[in-house]
Amino acid sequence: MTSDRSSRRDFLRTSALGTTALLAAPYVATANAQEKDQPKSKNDRFRIGAIGMRYQGTVITDGAMPWGDVVAICDVDRQIAEKAREHYGGKADLYEDYRKMLDRKDIDVVTIGAPDHWHTAMAIAACKAGKHIYCEKPLTLTIDEGKLLTKVVQDSGVVFQVGTRYRSDSHCRLACETVYAGRLGKLKRITVGLGKNPQGGPFKVEDPPSQLNWDMWLGQAPLVPYIKERCHFTFRWWYEYAGGKQADIGAHFLDLAQWAMGMQYSGPVQIDAKATFPDTPNGYNVASSYQVRMVYANGVELITGDHVPGGVRYEGELGWLRGTKGEINGEPFDLLKDDSIPQEQYKLYRHDNPDRALATGKPGQTHRHMGNLFDCIRNGTPTLSDVHNQHRAASVCHLANISQRLGRKLTWDPEKEHFVGDDEANRHLRREQRKGYEIGA
Repeated sequence: MTSDRSSRRDFLRTSALGTTALLAAPYVATANAQEKDQPKSKNDRFRIGAIGMRYQGTVITDGAMPWGDVVAICDVDRQIAEKAREHYGGKADLYEDYRKMLDRKDIDVVTIGAPDHWHTAMAIAACKAGKHIYCEKPLTLTIDEGKLLTKVVQDSGVVFQVGTRYRSDSHCRLACETVYAGRLGKLKRITVGLGKNPQGGPFKVEDPPSQLNWDMWLGQAPLVPYIKERCHFTFRWWYEYAGGKQADIGAHFLDLAQWAMGMQYSGPVQIDAKATFPDTPNGYNVASSYQVRMVYANGVELITGDHVPGGVRYEGELGWLRGTKGEINGEPFDLLKDDSIPQEQYKLYRHDNPDRALATGKPGQTHRHMGNLFDCIRNGTPTLSDVHNQHRAASVCHLANISQRLGRKLTWDPEKEHFVGDDEANRHLRREQRKGYEIGA
């Protein structure tokens, strides 16, 4: 091992240990990256292991390229893994089992783009291996997974960024900052549009393709015959592996809603949802229609579902504001032109890493959000989308889905993180996990 690699690895390890104390409690900070903190040479670049490479896994790994090099790729679909290796220059080692990849001592950072039901197990293993992590949203499959994962991340001291990249969009952030600063007066209501869940089926049962390890793809989920619509992108429309648009788009927009009202480390106290579910054998099983009303301890009402226009709309005593990716508008004033908040007055977490994405020709949210991870690894500071606030963002999605599936109003204690006087609802905080794929600390 060369001396420069040894000193570099010592630096990364020291940075991780220094972060442990900072992660011991929810944290709001400003992380301003300096040009001097960016990699200057081949030996100063991070070594990346990428897990789960079907579409979004490649998107987030592409976002890391200004700061590092892919040295290992893991996917249970050999064909996808081979395509990814070619995409990243043809030199990365391939793995089917992520645990073997994590045994490598030369990997500094892992990206996790696998389906939702794998996030927690992979992230815990990466923490134990001392790797810094960028994990796709939603963070978890269940609320109990989030409780476990936050503890493991805190104990390990690794730097952890969740892919809720809308937090790194200037328009979304301005909307949240404006609401948080009280420019709308007392906040009364937030409406969040998520869109309709796709419907489909019955789908054909067939033999798994030879290049796919179907048993491992299923992981903790029940063992079922292979249906191609169950995996890759369309896994989102099955409750066994994900949570439909309530958890997919909700992980972005409900996170912004909680951030704007200062509830990013808490959650609602009441959840009342209604939903209609398909009854199609071997078909998608997420809700065909859904609407949710939640109330927070501060009195703010949050309305979401497939009946609400897209984006996040904040309503206060003095007017309304709507913010979404790349767009912000409102009444009675134009916030962008006449009444915007100077960035030096921002109170929420702000980061301004130099846009090295320009060098790739792909500037955007993912690159800025990924840059925040690498800045925080170097500086020993918490990330914008840390494991604590993103456990809460995933939790509000799960709470909505639990109420939908039970078909009734629920009372939630956000401090103790359980339903009040409701054993049936509390059983939904976890899932039964298939033998051999149990998740533990």
